Amino acid sequence: MTHSSAKLPDVKIPRNIRLRYERFLDHFKGFEDVDAVRGIFGPRTKTVLSALKVEFFSSKWGYMGVSDEDGHLVVSTHYLRTGNRRDIYLDVVHELVHVRQFSEGKAYKVCIAEGRRLGMTDRELFKYLKVEWMDAGELRRLARNVGVKAPPKPRGRRKR
Repeated sequence: MTHSSAKLPDVKIPRNIRLRYERFLDHFKGFEDVDAVRGIFGPRTKTVLSALKVEFFSSKWGYMGVSDEDGHLVVSTHYLRTGNRRDIYLDVVHELVHVRQFSEGKAYKVCIAEGRRLGMTDRELFKYLKVEWMDAGELRRLARNVGVKAPPKPRGRRKR
């Protein structure tokens, strides 16, 4: 295979697209009055759900989840159209638990506390937190949020 020196056509490709978020209660009405949801958030239920944002995506794969970046809900419009109503309802309640966990950093904080009890260093804990779906910035933000000191940023040539 030979290396071609052909140039790309003069086109514009957007690299940073601003995502559009919707208000949770604009679409998922009545959840602020559900006992199970009130059990998750307590007296702050209406406040939390009023502030919660939803990002809808169109795909035949996936259901719903919580963004690792900022804790907003991510929901498949295909699942909303084709899923069983009871399953969707239960999934919303389930994901709201993760919204609370995200806001508290609870899931990771428990693991970090246990890692410290086991004698892990910040470097080891940082390595533990690293997963393939998080970029370096997201990993550093998570580490900061759960009280783990990130190692110095690597120095070197910038990527092009």
